[in-house]
Amino acid sequence: MAQFGRALRSGRRGRRFKSCLVPYWDYDAPNIPNEPRDASAAACTASALYELDGYLPGNHYKETADKIMESLGSPAYRAKVGTNGNFILMHSVGSIPHGQEIDVPLNYADYYFLEGLMRKRDLEKK
Repeated sequence: MAQFGRALRSGRRGRRFKSCLVPYWDYDAPNIPNEPRDASAAACTASALYELDGYLPGNHYKETADKIMESLGSPAYRAKVGTNGNFILMHSVGSIPHGQEIDVPLNYADYYFLEGLMRKRDLEKK
């Protein structure tokens, strides 16, 4: 994870990310940029970067996580209240190779999004 964090901070995102840092469903998907984005991967990554920042402060992991969370909180990824089956995040991917859960809300996307918000809050309390 530390290597991934360094790659994000250094700008070596290449074709895998856009400025919002929400990745494609697979970091090495064969048809990038014509692949779906995965909010669940972004939420998990942001939560992990907040955790990593707690152990290795001063490496800008929090700032990268903040950018991801800002994107996930935008209308592009966050559903309006009462829509999207009452899930928080839209546009997640479970398994394209198996043809399952493509561009749908997923419970673990919401879990890591909420976990990330709590970790962010806890870091900012320090």
